[in-house]
Amino acid sequence: MIRVTRRYRFAASHRLHSSELSGAANRDLYGKCNNPYGHGHDYVLDVTLEGPLDGATGRVCNPATFDSLVTESVLRDFDHKNLNEDVPEFAAAVPTSENLTSAIEARLRDSWDTAFPAGWPRLRAVRIQETKRNSFEKIR
Repeated sequence: MIRVTRRYRFAASHRLHSSELSGAANRDLYGKCNNPYGHGHDYVLDVTLEGPLDGATGRVCNPATFDSLVTESVLRDFDHKNLNEDVPEFAAAVPTSENLTSAIEARLRDSWDTAFPAGWPRLRAVRIQETKRNSFEKIR
């Protein structure tokens, strides 16, 4: 098996605020990320797949197919968007980077079989880097 990771970038804004908590509790928990006007990040998204090496092509997958899947499933709906207002997954959920990582993984998983009908390659991991100090990874 060989793992392949491709890196993508997108910019998005969000506000971390839970309707289940008081205003004071939200401010204490989320700090400056609870700003009523939101704030933005330049996210780095790494998507890792794995599969057997194809002897004829020397590749695990066609990079153009991989890029198209990520663009259509994720980047089109997330790039330059307000996650709270523009992304359905966050209509009720707090758009933390943990939730963002899970939402992106679910979107890719839902589209995976259409892009790769032979069952290979398989989605292995989704990693989001929010800041230089914070990254989040969902491993399958």
